[in-house]
Amino acid sequence: MKEKVILAYSGGLDTTAIIPWLKENYDYEVVCVCIDVGQGNELDGLEERAKLSGATKLYIENVVEEFVNDYVMPCVKAGAIYENKYLLGTSMARPVIAKRLVEIAKLEGATAICHGATGKGNDQVRFELTMKALAPELKIIAPWRIWDLSSREEEIEYCEKHGIHLPFSTDNSYSRDRNLWHISHEGLELEDPANAPNYDHLLVLGVSPEKAPEAGEIVTLTFEKGIPTSLNGNAMSPADIILSLNEMGGMHGIGIVDIVENRVVGMKSRGVYETPGGTILMEAHTQLEELILDRATLSAKKEISNRFADIVYEGKWFTPLREAYQAFIDVTQEYVTGEVKLKLYKGNIIKQGTTSPYSLYNESIASFTTGNLYNHHDAEGFINLFGLSLKVRAMKMASVDQK
Repeated sequence: MKEKVILAYSGGLDTTAIIPWLKENYDYEVVCVCIDVGQGNELDGLEERAKLSGATKLYIENVVEEFVNDYVMPCVKAGAIYENKYLLGTSMARPVIAKRLVEIAKLEGATAICHGATGKGNDQVRFELTMKALAPELKIIAPWRIWDLSSREEEIEYCEKHGIHLPFSTDNSYSRDRNLWHISHEGLELEDPANAPNYDHLLVLGVSPEKAPEAGEIVTLTFEKGIPTSLNGNAMSPADIILSLNEMGGMHGIGIVDIVENRVVGMKSRGVYETPGGTILMEAHTQLEELILDRATLSAKKEISNRFADIVYEGKWFTPLREAYQAFIDVTQEYVTGEVKLKLYKGNIIKQGTTSPYSLYNESIASFTTGNLYNHHDAEGFINLFGLSLKVRAMKMASVDQK
């Protein structure tokens, strides 16, 4: 019997061309696996295409709920945003995809896993670190680091030579990655940071702020222990909340990010991300934490949030450090419960009021009028002690200067 290879399959030109290439160069039996993380109608017609291209089997695995509950929600609770802008849509999805690839490889008795990530991107790192962590015995094949095909035209020609006649086009288009949380765009005019994005051509999930409605929309979100549980008074799963917020936020031009980011492999790359629902969720969660977390915890959590974002971006999900940081984050979320009202208006998210039974905001203390819990005169002694080191240093410097 031939050895089996598990191919991470999307149905696009790259992964379709990989099927005959694997058979020709390794004499493998190719089992295709498409992981559904919420990419919608991109999955239509995949089984016929995979088998026509030479695969013996196709798995289509729906992991949307696992993706949202076990990967997206920890990042929401962490407030994890890479380089202050990127909400980690692709980064969060890769470990759950690679994990399922490993599970099917073991189920099928495969000896290798193959992916179609390029040799210049982050995804090769994310896929392979997960595979090494979960199945170090499996061989990893990355055709883009091996084969001599260098263009879509050459890939189409290769498919044609191997009897694969599919309606692939050589037309240039954006390179996109989509899941329930976001969609990313790279290529074309975005490759030059001097160019403005062509939003009329580019956007998929929504519109630019200029084309958003003149009237805003109020959104109410309820959280329990850092997890969203209802939208506008309706109890919903986090996945369904994200779907609904994507539609609302997209309509109002929310969550469009144009960023030049630092890739793991050392280069800068420019992309545009659409994350309407995720942007709203992150902002609502942040506003709730403002009321609930004390100053020291909030400060420490900001540091952990940045480190957590780096870890996820770098593909290090299945590491002790990620687990340790997540344990800290989970403790901080114990009382992050309450309701957040927001107004969506032309790309903006505007506060409309936040409440929580665990709010540390005390009007008696914070009000400009004198309350029972705060004595203005106490501030004098505090400032004297808080600034004592500054005063001592200034006195010392003055005495030195007089000599």
